Amino acid sequence: MDSPGGQPPHDSRQEHARRLETGLPVEVPSTALFTDQYELTMLQAALRAGTAERRSAFEVFTRRLPEGRRYGVVAGTGRVLDAVENFRFDGQLLDFLRETRVVDEPTLERLADYRFGGDILGYPEGEVYFPGSPILRVEGTFAECVLLETVILSILNHDSAVAAAASRMAVAAADRPLIEMGARRTHELGAVAAARAAYVGGFDTTSDLAAGFRYRIPTVGTSAHAFTLLHDTERDAFTAQVDSLGSGTTLLVDTYDVAEAVRTAVEVAGPELGAVRIDSGDLLLVAHRVRQQLDELGADRTRIVVTSDLDEYAIASLAAAPVDAYGVGTQLVTGSGHPTCSMVYKLVARADSDTPGAPLRPVAKRSTGGKTSIGGAKWAARPVDADGVATAEIVGTGEVPPELAEHLLQVKLVDRGTVVGREPLDAARDRHRAARARLPMSATQLSRGEAVLPVEHV
Repeated sequence: MDSPGGQPPHDSRQEHARRLETGLPVEVPSTALFTDQYELTMLQAALRAGTAERRSAFEVFTRRLPEGRRYGVVAGTGRVLDAVENFRFDGQLLDFLRETRVVDEPTLERLADYRFGGDILGYPEGEVYFPGSPILRVEGTFAECVLLETVILSILNHDSAVAAAASRMAVAAADRPLIEMGARRTHELGAVAAARAAYVGGFDTTSDLAAGFRYRIPTVGTSAHAFTLLHDTERDAFTAQVDSLGSGTTLLVDTYDVAEAVRTAVEVAGPELGAVRIDSGDLLLVAHRVRQQLDELGADRTRIVVTSDLDEYAIASLAAAPVDAYGVGTQLVTGSGHPTCSMVYKLVARADSDTPGAPLRPVAKRSTGGKTSIGGAKWAARPVDADGVATAEIVGTGEVPPELAEHLLQVKLVDRGTVVGREPLDAARDRHRAARARLPMSATQLSRGEAVLPVEHV
């Protein structure tokens, strides 16, 4: 019997505690509970009202870009596809919902058989977007579409925020390599997603081995200050590292005195020393001094890597410095001050009955306060001028004008429940580089400004 207040029975709590005490993993076997409770209570109410089977179209969009940003970056699409495929209510999840009385038994029976069988169209991963862009459209019955809202927004809002920050940093770095190293600054699973999104946005490597394992992103890393402090002298630490990793390693030179460390590093590794890393101080001044010292010591091919709380502005300020690579952590995985994209998931069209083939009619929120939306399932196109530069983001409903057909942005991602839009991560990374290159030059300015392309509704 359920305990008072809808809490799990005592034996369930005991089992949960036992798993924690014994170190057994508390696993989430599917993405189905990565959702808000009201998604399930809406389903229950719609089932009772007889409206759950009405064909519906939901769209993901944002009403504005973060202040000062000129464009957004779509990231996380591949993770969304994984989440939709894995959105299943197994026995444990159904038992939890039953014990906690979240929904009634008929709704639980419906959830037990849940499989998304509709269509998903959207901007391919790596593409750029603007306020009002129909980034993703989910079509199917209300019952199957409404449940996906929270998990889709959770993924897209996080990953797109990181990718947008990464893109700005990649522009500021001007083709110098970028290392993602923010795992210790965010949730352990969020770090893996952040590394993936950063790679889409233009970063080259990650320090996070879980991201390397899961997504095959190249990984890098050598040593921290702790390794130097472990040894009796800095020379001992450098010698141990070079003996283990070879002369092509990167030696951290700011534990004590930078100039002395650089001298010792070259003496230990020789002129073939791969790189030195600077993690503190006036990076502009120190980088120039270190470059001069390395050259004087004959290590003219030794690279300089800088870390230390970098963001796109700090990277841009080092454009004239002899820096060969940047390592970025906190500011990257937190979206450089904008950790979400404020994307929403709104019903934009629905049928008046559950009759198969019933036409969809536009619906929209009309409240005041800046939260209105535009009804109708939308298409989007981005025409370019004679030089291949995008001129506008055109969004419409109904038939696509013939002159815009070759400039459509959305692609089919899921077809009647089957994922058809999965692709290698490098494809999204390459797409973003190409999409950014087609934007007007002002898109890459770090100064404050409005979205670089207007969104025209037709």
